[in-house]
Amino acid sequence: MQIKFPAVFTRVPLFANRQTEFTLKTSLRSTIRTMAPSLLALSCVGVAHAQGTMDFSGATTLMSTFKTFAIYAGAVICFGGLIFAGIRMMSGRFADAIPGLFGALFGAGVLGWGAGWIGSLTGQSM
Repeated sequence: MQIKFPAVFTRVPLFANRQTEFTLKTSLRSTIRTMAPSLLALSCVGVAHAQGTMDFSGATTLMSTFKTFAIYAGAVICFGGLIFAGIRMMSGRFADAIPGLFGALFGAGVLGWGAGWIGSLTGQSM
């Protein structure tokens, strides 16, 4: 006695011919190769979100130190140039006092513009 299985259990070819099977395989490979870089990038998104924030409070303190240095350096240059020019003028050599006056002008520029520029980098008020 031979047992007949229903049609569900019989092996029916999935594709009618080999050409259709080949086309499906190549299109599936092409799709995977096209989507692989995007899927790899999307899988790394979770790692990118896991990074912490950066703390720049030390940079503000450092820039405040630079600003203070610019103020003091500008004052020293300005007063040094004025003293140099004053000594030259008192001795009667007015032509030799001109570099000292330009030094005082440079010191005033460092004092004003230098400290203001450094303060503007961090948003500090003068």
